[in-house]
Amino acid sequence: MRASGGSSILKELSNEDIAVNMEDNIRLNVCAMAVQVFIGGEYEKQSVINMTRLIDKGTRYGIPTMAVTAVGTDMARDARYFRLATRLCAELGAHYIKSYYIEDGFESITSCCPVPIVIAGGKKMPEADALKMAYNAIQQGASGVDMGRNIFQSESPTSMIQAVSAVVHKDETPERAFEMYNDLKA
Repeated sequence: MRASGGSSILKELSNEDIAVNMEDNIRLNVCAMAVQVFIGGEYEKQSVINMTRLIDKGTRYGIPTMAVTAVGTDMARDARYFRLATRLCAELGAHYIKSYYIEDGFESITSCCPVPIVIAGGKKMPEADALKMAYNAIQQGASGVDMGRNIFQSESPTSMIQAVSAVVHKDETPERAFEMYNDLKA
């Protein structure tokens, strides 16, 4: 459950607050709560406080918190930034972290973070490229993927989710997973 929210794209995105109360999370039987954390953003302090509050509340009820590393438009998406952001979230109690996959230095991010990292799917890309990104992330230490557009905007979402699952859970190569995608789609 996405538990933080705030401004639209017309305002400063890092100005968020906790948007879902704990009773609703319990009533909906969520498996985790997600909160964006804007390390280096204008409202960094508020986003960190949002995260720690959710961690405290969720821990009382056995609901883990996933910190989502949010990157502002004027910030570099590099290994140095993500090592800091993921480690900070983990050290403050996040149970796992959603972050971006980067080509240069991703393994240094996963090796420095003491909790599992899942990667964000990012912008829609061709299915073969999304499968390659998922494979590379898993090979470099990611525990999973959290793909939205790259599954739901696929020509065959059902086939794509099965192909991604094969990469993540069965150590399938991206080439074989893409063949699987095409076979299932047909």
